[in-house]
Amino acid sequence: MAARLPSLNGLRAFEAAARHMSFTLAAAELNVTQTAISHQIRRLEEELGIRLFVRQNRALSLTPEAKEYLPGIRAAFNDLRLATDRLLRKDDGNALTVSTLASLAAKWLLPRISDFQEKHPGIDVRITTSTALVDFKSGGVDAAIRYGRGQWPGLRADWLMADRMFPVCSPELLKRKPLRKPEDLANHVLLHSSSGNDDDWRLWLTAAGLPANLSRQPGVTFDLMFMTVQAAIDGLGVAMGRTSYVQDDIKKGRLIVPFEIELPVDAGFYLVSPEARADTPKLSTFRKWLSDIVKAKPEPLAEATMPMRRQQL
Repeated sequence: MAARLPSLNGLRAFEAAARHMSFTLAAAELNVTQTAISHQIRRLEEELGIRLFVRQNRALSLTPEAKEYLPGIRAAFNDLRLATDRLLRKDDGNALTVSTLASLAAKWLLPRISDFQEKHPGIDVRITTSTALVDFKSGGVDAAIRYGRGQWPGLRADWLMADRMFPVCSPELLKRKPLRKPEDLANHVLLHSSSGNDDDWRLWLTAAGLPANLSRQPGVTFDLMFMTVQAAIDGLGVAMGRTSYVQDDIKKGRLIVPFEIELPVDAGFYLVSPEARADTPKLSTFRKWLSDIVKAKPEPLAEATMPMRRQQL
């Protein structure tokens, strides 16, 4: 027998309060009083038999149980919003929903999407981000830009691009602490990303002839690549960059490449779509635009910032 669902109002209050970490801001968003939010959450806690918030004098924090519960509730409300949006919009025939990784969206796709809009104003592009594989059967997503080796049974996978990886850092960082040779990394904070790139530093250090355990020295780890890149821009340490995530920041001088060594990555990015819908006009248009973008001759990655021409490994 399926478990009885708790109060929808209580769940809405919980999701909003957890997002803002404030009953006052949740009340303003939902257009109710702070007292109503407090009552709804207290009722939800009673229904579940679980405490969700630790209430302090002027602050809130989530209990361990609430932290585990929140992602599923947030995803459910996002699904409801998307379903309602699809129901109410009259121009879905011209809407193209593309799913991709948050870091790729932030550092590569979004800076370029205005070009697509200018060239194809009749197509309404919607970008959604997720680390999970897309369930195309739900009908909410037309295509996904995914990282891998192109082997997704039952789906069409069109090759887009591959990355190279190499250390990057802020020019300001080197003014404070030299980084003349790879061995100097032992004196720097290494920035890591846990989103499928956990092994990047070890692989690069091994290729550079340095001890792999150098990657285990105290550093800072982020769960998304674009946060790692931003930390490098802010001068927090040295990050292991990948071409698609750092090329724009290198060209604009926010990052530099201190060494000549780069390492190819053995997988790449693909545009993935269901075979049955792969050749719809809007998706074909988007696919051709992506192909043209990645095939265009790349601009030099700020060669002046590199002390030597990088060695291909």
